[in-house]
Amino acid sequence: MTQTTVDPVCGMKVDPANSKHVFEYSGLLYFFCGAGCLTKFKADPKRYLATPAAELAVPGARYTCPMHPEVLKDGPGDCPKCGMALVPVGGAATADDTELQDLKRSLWIGAALSVPLFLLAMAPMLGFHEPLGLQPHLRGWIEFALGTPVVLWVGWPILRKFWLSITGWNLNMYTLIGLGVGLAYLFSLAAIFLPGLFPQEFREHDGAVGTYFEAAAVIVTLVVLGDYLQLRAMGQTSQAIQQLLKLAPNLAWRLRADGTEDQVALESVAVGDRLRVKPGEKIPVDGTVLEGASRVDESMMTGEPVPVAKAAGDKVVGATVNGNGSLVIRAERVGADTLLSRIVHMVGEAQRTRAPIQRLADIIAAYFVQIVVAIAVVTALVWWFAGPEPKFAYAFLNAIAVLIIACPCAVGLATPISMTVAMGQGARAGILFRNAEAIERMRDIDTVVVDKTGTLTLGHPALTDFVVEGIPENEALALVAGVEQLSEHPIALAIVEGAKARGLVPQTAGAFEAVNGLGVQAEVAGKRVLVGSRGFLAQRKVDTNAWDARAEAWRIEAKTVVYFAVDGRAAGIAAVADPIKDGTREAIATLKQSGVRVVMLTGDSRSTAEAVARQLGIEEALAEVLPEDKAGHVKRLQAEGRKVAMAGDGINDAPALAQADVGIAMGTGADVAMESAGVTLVKGDLRGIARAAVLSRATMRNIRQNLSFAFGYNALGIPLAAGVLYPVFGLLLSPIFAGAAMALSSVSVVTNSLRLNRLRF
Repeated sequence: MTQTTVDPVCGMKVDPANSKHVFEYSGLLYFFCGAGCLTKFKADPKRYLATPAAELAVPGARYTCPMHPEVLKDGPGDCPKCGMALVPVGGAATADDTELQDLKRSLWIGAALSVPLFLLAMAPMLGFHEPLGLQPHLRGWIEFALGTPVVLWVGWPILRKFWLSITGWNLNMYTLIGLGVGLAYLFSLAAIFLPGLFPQEFREHDGAVGTYFEAAAVIVTLVVLGDYLQLRAMGQTSQAIQQLLKLAPNLAWRLRADGTEDQVALESVAVGDRLRVKPGEKIPVDGTVLEGASRVDESMMTGEPVPVAKAAGDKVVGATVNGNGSLVIRAERVGADTLLSRIVHMVGEAQRTRAPIQRLADIIAAYFVQIVVAIAVVTALVWWFAGPEPKFAYAFLNAIAVLIIACPCAVGLATPISMTVAMGQGARAGILFRNAEAIERMRDIDTVVVDKTGTLTLGHPALTDFVVEGIPENEALALVAGVEQLSEHPIALAIVEGAKARGLVPQTAGAFEAVNGLGVQAEVAGKRVLVGSRGFLAQRKVDTNAWDARAEAWRIEAKTVVYFAVDGRAAGIAAVADPIKDGTREAIATLKQSGVRVVMLTGDSRSTAEAVARQLGIEEALAEVLPEDKAGHVKRLQAEGRKVAMAGDGINDAPALAQADVGIAMGTGADVAMESAGVTLVKGDLRGIARAAVLSRATMRNIRQNLSFAFGYNALGIPLAAGVLYPVFGLLLSPIFAGAAMALSSVSVVTNSLRLNRLRF
């Protein structure tokens, strides 16, 4: 039997002494890390052993590149494609800020050495040809002493990324920076150690060969400053995920078979465990209440501020807050399967996807470095052959300025940073985007197709109206509920729940008799009570004419009418309906005001569909639609040139959700619907569609601003760096200022993207 101290699921090291993390499978003894992998493994061993470790690694240990989200590593480092510092996936590993702290330390050291070096090098330009009484050759050695640590130590990560980009032929922004810094530093070394190699035209008025240590050092420091500000700014984009992760409790009270309880780590809770949730505690996992009663604050999931009453049989969601009562729940979804974990996973995965608009930036970036190098060579040649003396100095410095200012970092960051911020904003508002493409497509939606049951309505019947004559209302409802509690019909259950919601206790019934499809009767409190259809009461010679007009009016409103009689006399009627969700009317009105066409699809009868459509102001309602035909109706609308979003919550909606340009699933619905959709509304509130559209338009506007700025910056900066203004105005752009502009351009793009955090929608 082979033993190992590495978790085969996620690859993490584990402690073999911890017996809780041992599981035998196919004759092999495996040790697990305790990060939820054991639970996953037990649930489906074959699946998890067959799944690549990279997909199951602990989220906090995964890092990605903001410009190349397909790059994934288990720890911090550099992107093999562009050389950028990797950032935590979804912000899960926020405690590890090693990269940021290293950059901060390098920045301070670089600044401390670059500032005096810059002042020393600039002194002759200000009229101080021998600053501090230093001779030219001695000043060169001091510049070498100050500049070398900055270039070779502070700038070592930059030079390494430059070398990797050349050897792997992944030309990127560090290719340009490395060329500029490397050429300036190597030329300066030669000027210090081998001055005899240089002809007279390379020398200054004092006979010394000019050095560019200050340019190399200041550029390195500015690049490090840009990387530091950029990495710190990008860390803010994962705040939504960090806030979600903080919601989950770390411990749970698990009940043993003998009724005693012990506090265990959340990772050790398994499906089927009985857990006690004490007053004021967070519910640890998704499950069902077995014992007790309380009110649970579910605002973090539903947005509703009023706590929801929970009793035996009710579902509860992990990370929601228990009120004053004590509950015993059965764990049904644990670890990565809980709703909170799925939300975190969806947002993290979505933040690593690419929008179609980014393809343009990717195509340009693929050829950008080669184009810039060619421009730099042409710039050097033009200045060498047509520029003033000293020709070499002008050619050298302007070519370096072109290489530095043309860094494509801003172009590469323009799209992914905005998308990442937008997905975090959406998560906070209960809007989950499956990928970046869904955000982009949401902007163009002009038609919204909605399912009725569970989307426009709550999806289950409820008692909406109760009218009685000759008997006190509460007494009559208790009598009717007493009969109906013995029936399993959905309408009967709705009446019973309606009575309980009013604080009534259904009376005990006897001599119960059910007539299939018509109604029920029983003895309650010495009275003979009939409950059912008009025909059922007519069979028992009960006259219902007094109630028929009211009943017909309710039927027009898509309500199911139930008659009831007491001791042979019609006493009243009740109405049961699938109530329209709160906020649905507002959502439909908002969509229509923004010019979006709303179409309702439902399998219900035409009269019911028309009644609901009339209440909501929906002008187009398609009734009696079979599940397999819903996708066909979406295709028809698309054939008309419409950009269609489909909103639904059931298994039968999945094909239509997949067919639509954007599928929108209710978070309160079936899992398969959420898997088929590009957008999930966690709260099941249709108002989220309008909010998603606002967020989409703001995001795409932000991306266009970023791309316009980035491309415009390069279009303006490269000619300036090449010296096009020199013949007319005598103006040149120093490599130092080119480095500052390059660094600030990337930070400006990130800062502009972060403005989406202030969006109100």
